[in-house]
Amino acid sequence: MSQWGSPRGLSETGDPLLLTPGPLTTSRRVKEAMVHDWGSRDGGFLAINKSVLEQLPAVVNASNSHVTVPMQGSGTFAVEAMLTTFVPRTGKVLLLVNGAYGQRATQICEIAGRARQVHETPEDTPPDLGELEHALRSDPSITHVFAVHCETTSGILNPIAEIGAVVERYGRKLLIDAMSAFGALPLDATVTSFDALAASSNKCIEGVPGLGFVLCRETALAETKGNATTLTLDLSDQWQNLRRTGQYRFTPPIQVIVSFHKALEEFWAEGGQAGRARRYAENCRVLRDGMRELGFKPLLSQRLQAPIIVTFHMPKDAKFVFERFYEKLSERGYVIYPGKLTVAESFRIGCIGKLTAEHMRNALAAIAEVLAELGVDPRGWRQ
Repeated sequence: MSQWGSPRGLSETGDPLLLTPGPLTTSRRVKEAMVHDWGSRDGGFLAINKSVLEQLPAVVNASNSHVTVPMQGSGTFAVEAMLTTFVPRTGKVLLLVNGAYGQRATQICEIAGRARQVHETPEDTPPDLGELEHALRSDPSITHVFAVHCETTSGILNPIAEIGAVVERYGRKLLIDAMSAFGALPLDATVTSFDALAASSNKCIEGVPGLGFVLCRETALAETKGNATTLTLDLSDQWQNLRRTGQYRFTPPIQVIVSFHKALEEFWAEGGQAGRARRYAENCRVLRDGMRELGFKPLLSQRLQAPIIVTFHMPKDAKFVFERFYEKLSERGYVIYPGKLTVAESFRIGCIGKLTAEHMRNALAAIAEVLAELGVDPRGWRQ
């Protein structure tokens, strides 16, 4: 219990709870896996790394078609590696953009000199499937389509299965940024065809930051030699070296990989994607319902909301200053995120990580306390 009366936010190791889209709250066992030293050529580490790489395609039913190519660094490293390895220098990519991460992918392609076309919709609006179909029908030079499964700028769930169906119908290749979706939102590679999918260790598998990875259709990966624009982000070269030697080309984030192995054990023990989705969905339901009762308005309708992170409009009350709101919640053990919207003032609260519905209810009690401390009366700005 905190000094204010509401339960203090505490992880299994006594740390504040991270109500963010990653880095996020991890379990004690995941943290403890990092306290040992391993050599990058040590047989024990190599066996753990091999296990990690073999398990990841199974998350999306892709074990028979895709291989995992790891990429040292954050998730953006994996996305850039995917785009610059899979889109050839003579290719063209159609980017579906409705947030900061689609915009970042566009910037990656611009810097890499890849031909590109952008279909952009507002941050609270999914891509227009009719416009996608029109673009593919009218421009045969488009070879690839890039889409974000869950765009954490807003928390919107983009219709990846429907996008994939259109892309496949027109004979193009799909590249997915599944950073905040992988392991929590359903995706089946035998139903939705994709050449590559990028994700990272510190999202819904509940590991720590430091490892990105790309699930690559092996037949498509075999055709990418020479495409990459950088040495370090060359997925083809990374994969060939791993196949030949079992080693990374450059120093791997060893402790991150070992702890990720532990996180995968916990992921499967919870029931895999379906089990994790149930817990996150309940977290999201409790959060949205509770925030509505406090007067806050979610940006997205329930239909568009992914159970990953929820964006709320900033209250229209001069006494509500986000920096103070954030600090007072942090003092109580709950760390949230500022907004990323370009069209409205907002803030975000995440539902993922080692969190339960009880944690969300305790966070809501802390939010109610902070509002009272700030002198903010929800009845004055209920939206």
